Amino acid sequence: MKLEHTAFQVSHPVEMAQWYVRHLGMVIKRAQTAPPFGHFLSDASGAAMLELYANPAVPQPDYRAMNPLVLHIAFVADDIDATRARLLAAGATAESAVETTPVGDQVTMLRDPWGLALQLVKRSTPMV
Repeated sequence: MKLEHTAFQVSHPVEMAQWYVRHLGMVIKRAQTAPPFGHFLSDASGAAMLELYANPAVPQPDYRAMNPLVLHIAFVADDIDATRARLLAAGATAESAVETTPVGDQVTMLRDPWGLALQLVKRSTPMV
């Protein structure tokens, strides 16, 4: 089996998709122009995808109220500090400072402008 995508019920999938393309380097693979406005976004490698959609038949999770350790999307960043500063300037909000884990990974938590938690990570030994 191969993981195809992880889906997120969000309030503004079109705007979020544009922000993820502009600021996180994602690529739109498929976009619906009518409800539920599903947008499939791949990472730079093309190996992982997210789906952002707004289905009125199901509730909108309150991502901002969730602890980011419960749910987050992690992105590899070569320069954690510069990437963090760039995303904060683009409308993200900080959840934590840059920290170094006991195994030497650098991590920080942010939220996108809609409240979904994003983790930036630079692994001491790359995992992917």
